[in-house]
Amino acid sequence: MTSNDAYLGNPNLKKTNTAIEFTEEQIKEFQKCQKDPLYFIKNYVTIVSLDEGLIPFKTYKFQDKMIDTMHNNRFSIYKLPRQSGKSTTIISYLLHYSIFNPNSNIAILANKSSTARDILGRLQLAYENLPKWLQQGVINWNKGNIELENGSKVIAAATSSSAVRGGSYNIIFLDEFAFVPTTIAEQFFSSVYPTITSGKSTKVIIVSTPHGMNQFYKLWTDAESGQNDYVPLEVHWSEVPGRDAKWKEETIRNTSESQFASEFECEFLGSIDTLISPAKIKSTPYITPLQTNGRLSIFEQPKKGHTYLCTVDVARGTLKDYSAFIIFDVTELPYRVVATFRDNEIKPILFPEMIAKVCTQYNKAHILVEVNDIGAQISDGLHFEIEYDNLLMTTQKGRAGQILGAMFSQRGSSLGVRMTKQIKKMGTANIKAIIESDKLVINDFNIIGEMSTYTRKNQSWQAEEGCNDDYMTCLVILGWVANQRYFKEMTDRNIRAEMYKEQEKLIEQDMAPFGFVDDGTPEAEKPFADEYGTVWHPVVRKGN
Repeated sequence: MTSNDAYLGNPNLKKTNTAIEFTEEQIKEFQKCQKDPLYFIKNYVTIVSLDEGLIPFKTYKFQDKMIDTMHNNRFSIYKLPRQSGKSTTIISYLLHYSIFNPNSNIAILANKSSTARDILGRLQLAYENLPKWLQQGVINWNKGNIELENGSKVIAAATSSSAVRGGSYNIIFLDEFAFVPTTIAEQFFSSVYPTITSGKSTKVIIVSTPHGMNQFYKLWTDAESGQNDYVPLEVHWSEVPGRDAKWKEETIRNTSESQFASEFECEFLGSIDTLISPAKIKSTPYITPLQTNGRLSIFEQPKKGHTYLCTVDVARGTLKDYSAFIIFDVTELPYRVVATFRDNEIKPILFPEMIAKVCTQYNKAHILVEVNDIGAQISDGLHFEIEYDNLLMTTQKGRAGQILGAMFSQRGSSLGVRMTKQIKKMGTANIKAIIESDKLVINDFNIIGEMSTYTRKNQSWQAEEGCNDDYMTCLVILGWVANQRYFKEMTDRNIRAEMYKEQEKLIEQDMAPFGFVDDGTPEAEKPFADEYGTVWHPVVRKGN
């Protein structure tokens, strides 16, 4: 090939309409490569090694299995440790696909556009080092996309709802999907699903290291249980050559056990400093909603005579945070999540109508709105415009702070609850106790997902960066409400006292082998617990 045949002066690429005279041996090799992607990869793909520079890609056994899985299945999902060559393996397959499948469209999507372009760059490097008789002529060659003479195109972009909208793709590769923010991941799948299903052979390849219990976790667990069409493949860190017990010890010493568990053991709970204990989060079951429209999920239908509570968190409807509410059945213990709603596009002016419509079905559920920021607009809409009857209010009581009520009965009464440091502290402590003592049936996977990323920061609790805590705010409100006198009267239940009695029974059971000794102390002088579970120790003054 002469310099005139090079694409834009790049001697490693040939331009379109370049004639190639194949030898008989090259024809045979071309046919072998076309038929067998693994043969092509093992013999013709090169990669960059940090220690050795440009070298042939010698695949490991688990990489061979990855290639076989994605080649023979439409939908595949891979859970792999960090630095295991997962992206390199997949782009090698994409390289093969683009060459030997004319007019194919391939999308490389990552949590950041720079990451996606870097992956495409590695594919381009491998392409430039192919023999010219294996190459197609180049029509377009830049950092964001390439186009070959056979009609194949490869694009690189950040994972988003608009990334592949309007196009038809043969392969969609989602790299490190666990690190895509929840809002974007959900929007992507709702937007891209028609694209995926538009062709009968479209492949979707999802690969990631775990990062909490999010959309990737849901897809993976559903794949394992046969609830979706994805074929799962898991790789343990010990399957990567060079990684042994000594390597594990050194890695933990230079990082941490929790980091190693997440990044190399591929456990989904990456943080150990969550409000709810990791063990409890991991063991919390979830179910498929009876009904769902993408925003509203119904887990239990309304029951006659039951008491329901709805807690509401409000966003501005600018795609960043969700406006959300949870409806709880608080008739008896354990409380139950019966319906959930969240939407990051709904405008505040429309949100009150949505809340009232659903809550009316649940026996006119009691509603409590967090009124920080624009939440007051929602509570005002429910009260003054819709005239919803069971809207809960709060009253300022000096040092006691906000007290739950149901009407403008006293000075200082206002619609909804303002999330102060005191309210959040009480709410988080109470909801932790409620959940970890099995006094709340959660049902919704998305709530569990938020629990896994709701961590301590600066003496408070909030979502990890890139995650959401809208449902957690609703739970925190429930935690605060559950210990309010008005709620106890409304439900005829004192959850704190009941939890204390249960704990007392457990203590008695633990002490049973030792028996109980009557020390002769009069009953009037013995400790006792009040209706809130507080233990009092009477002071006995004896004469001199």
